[in-house]
Amino acid sequence: MENRSFGRMGRTVGVIGLGAWQLGADWGSVSEEDAHATLAAAVDSGVTFIDTADVYGDGRSEQVIGQFIKDRPHLTVATKMGRRVPQEPGNYTLDNFRAWTDRSRTNLGVETLDLVQLHCPPTPVFSTEAVYDALDTLVQEKRIAAYGVSVEKVDEALAAIARPGTASVQIILNALRLKPLEQVLPAAAAAGVGIIARVPLASGLLSGRYDEHTTFGADDHRNYNRHGEAFDVGETFSGVDFETGLEAVRRLKPHVPAGATMAQFALRWILDQSGVTVVIPGARNPEQAQGNASAAALAPLDAEAHAAVRSVYDELIRPQVHDRW
Repeated sequence: MENRSFGRMGRTVGVIGLGAWQLGADWGSVSEEDAHATLAAAVDSGVTFIDTADVYGDGRSEQVIGQFIKDRPHLTVATKMGRRVPQEPGNYTLDNFRAWTDRSRTNLGVETLDLVQLHCPPTPVFSTEAVYDALDTLVQEKRIAAYGVSVEKVDEALAAIARPGTASVQIILNALRLKPLEQVLPAAAAAGVGIIARVPLASGLLSGRYDEHTTFGADDHRNYNRHGEAFDVGETFSGVDFETGLEAVRRLKPHVPAGATMAQFALRWILDQSGVTVVIPGARNPEQAQGNASAAALAPLDAEAHAAVRSVYDELIRPQVHDRW
C-alpha cells in the first residue's frame, strides 16, 4: 500500500486506514470477535492507521483496539476527545484534557497517545488560544505525541491549520462533499498538516449497496439521525438527502473501473486529491475491511471520472450541502 506522511507529526501511514466508529456503537451491533477479525483483516491488508474516539461505545472501541495493538507497535492509533460532556467552550480546559486523555490511555493501554483530536468541538474552541496552550502542555507532559482536530466546517479547519502545533485535520471529504478541495487541502499542504478524510463513503451511500427499499436498525444513526436529531446531520450521509444520494450514485456507477466496486471507486477518488494523507473508511466485518484496503491498488481515476463527480456534485449535491459546512 502507498504510504503518505503527516508532515508535522513525523509519521508515515498507509493511505487507507480504518475508521473504528462501527466497532463501538451507532451502526448496529458488532461483536468483540467480529471487531478483532475486522481489525486483523485491515492490518493484514496493509492498513497502519486506525481512528477511534473516546465516545465510540463510551470507550468500547478504544478498549477493543487496545487489546488488538498490544503486539503491533507499528500501528498509528488516533483517538478523539470532547464529546462525552456538554458541548460548551468552557469545558475545553487543561484539567479536562488531562482527564480525558488519561482515560483514553487506559482504554488503549499506552503511555503516550499517538494522536489526539478535538472531536468536532463548538466553533469558538478553534480560535481559543488557551485550548492550544493546553494541547501543547499535553505534548510536553508526554500524554500525547501530537494533536489535531476533527471539524464539521471548512472555516474551523482553516483556523486550526493556522496554529503551529496542529498536526492533522480530520474533515468530511468524499464525492458528495467537495468544498474542502477549494481551500482546506491547499492550506494544509502548505503548512505540512495532515488531512484525514472521514465519512469517505457518505455513511455507505457511496458503497452502491443501497436503494429506496433499504432500511436501517433502530440503533443505527442512519435511521435515528437522518435530520440531525442526535448530532450534526452532516455526519449521516454527509448531510445529503438519501434519495438524492441514491440518484447521484446511479449516475456515477458507469464510471467505476472494470473489476472495481463502487466503494473502491469512491475511495480512489479521495486518494486522487492532492493533500490527502489518509482516508478512514469504516468496516463492520473482514470482507469490508479488505475491500476498502484494496482501493489503494487501483490506478488513479481518469479525467472523465473526475469530471463526472464534479458534474453530479454541481447538479444534485451542491445546493444541499456546499454552503452549510
